[in-house]
Amino acid sequence: MIDFDVVNLSRLQFAATAMYHFIFVPLTLGLSFMLAIMESVYVMTGRKIWKTMTMFWGTLFGINFALGVGTGIVMEFQFGMNWSYYSHYVGDVFGAPLALEGLMAFFLEATFVGLFFFGWNRLSKIGHLTVTWLVAFGTNFSALWILIANGWMQNPVGAVFNPDTMRMEMTDFAAVVFNPVAQAKFVHTVSAGYVAGAMFVMSVSAWYLLRGRHIDLAKRSMVVAASFGLAGALSVVVLGDESGYLNTEHQKMKIAAMESMWHTEPAPAAFNLFAIPNQEKRDNDFAVEIPYVMGLIGTRSLTTPLLGIHDLVDRAEDRIRDGITAYAALQRIRANPADSDARAIFDKTWPHLGYGLLLKRYHEDITQATEADIEKAAWDTVPSVGPLFWAFRIMVAVGMYLILFFGVAFWLASRGRLEGHPRLLKIAVWSLPLPWIAIESGWFVAEAGRQPWVIEGVLPTYYAASGLSFTDLVISLSIFLVLYTVLFIIGTRILLKAIKAGPKTDAGAAQPDDRDPVRAALAAS
Repeated sequence: MIDFDVVNLSRLQFAATAMYHFIFVPLTLGLSFMLAIMESVYVMTGRKIWKTMTMFWGTLFGINFALGVGTGIVMEFQFGMNWSYYSHYVGDVFGAPLALEGLMAFFLEATFVGLFFFGWNRLSKIGHLTVTWLVAFGTNFSALWILIANGWMQNPVGAVFNPDTMRMEMTDFAAVVFNPVAQAKFVHTVSAGYVAGAMFVMSVSAWYLLRGRHIDLAKRSMVVAASFGLAGALSVVVLGDESGYLNTEHQKMKIAAMESMWHTEPAPAAFNLFAIPNQEKRDNDFAVEIPYVMGLIGTRSLTTPLLGIHDLVDRAEDRIRDGITAYAALQRIRANPADSDARAIFDKTWPHLGYGLLLKRYHEDITQATEADIEKAAWDTVPSVGPLFWAFRIMVAVGMYLILFFGVAFWLASRGRLEGHPRLLKIAVWSLPLPWIAIESGWFVAEAGRQPWVIEGVLPTYYAASGLSFTDLVISLSIFLVLYTVLFIIGTRILLKAIKAGPKTDAGAAQPDDRDPVRAALAAS
């Protein structure tokens, strides 16, 4: 059996690399479409300022893109290094979207990114604009496939367990691709990226305006960012609600833990606005509730109850018992593949096999587990309630603030008054980290909320790890943290240097607004 400290270190290493990689992904997603919008305006109007904007923000996009690709490659190698049994167990299913993501990222997306940077003087206006839009779509399609893979881990559909190969095998590729959890996760995630990209452009542009630099570029950039950011922020909320609704169907324990709902309440359930969860007491020490809200959000009805953690643990105990039956039938099949009775039993009970494997933490032979062992394994299905509860609320609070911020910015931008409010410009500068705080909080909720499963209901996390030693993981984790810290510092310095330098041509001076004859005359003189 794998040492539990080894599992925790493996989780920590993957979490560190994944969340670090996810610093760069949202900005790549958001900036890609904003570049396409800016260049579209340039092609339609022929005004040089929009080309300058596209090239300037494209430079920042390129720096961020390079950092994202470098960190993403390392993350994917960890599936084989730290999670080898996981790779064996579900490689037939997980490998397909992962391979398509690699093809999108390293062939389609990277090819068009190269054409974007080196094709300005080699392609026609329409040709280069087409390339820029393909960069945007390629970037988002790359994210689609990795989120399909992740969505399958949250809601494993279109696959069955084969007792002869001891692997999950795909039976319906369309079900995997159109998994509702994956689709909602994709739109929710890319919308959050659009918000991050919009806030990045807003913050840098506000910094320029406060210092009186690159005025024309900054003003136009903020108008695009305000519109794009408001649409993205509203989309995040709508798709976040849809994602939460799907979780009430497929990941009931995650929802209960996020809401610190220890006991099932009469429908419609109340929403815990504030709570102090106590994992040891298995209850809340204190809670402030808003009646009906959680029931309406989670079930979209007034009559459907939301199960509490205690009732879900009771259900888990029943599934663990069925999992023991499935495990015993599997052992019989492995001893005698021609045992038709064992296969009939296994065919009925295999969906519960993963719950039976939870007992591997306590017994090598789970058929020898006691009722006390079953109870402990059932409570293992409860993730850490406190961190989930607060991470979710941080995400929601920041999301509400961003809707308000972009709403005000859009209203002012539509009236041409955005640059006349220095307080809002200062708020924009200081708000730069907020989308990333919300995104990382949301990613933590999605992944930590799934524990103890690496694949929901199918494969326990501790059962999926490689047989590495504690020392191996400490060394590799230390190397990753040092390299990633150095890379982050270097990347941030390069990005800041490019921002401070600004566009190669100050569009506000060298390319005056052709509708302003006074500025044109001053520039000519």
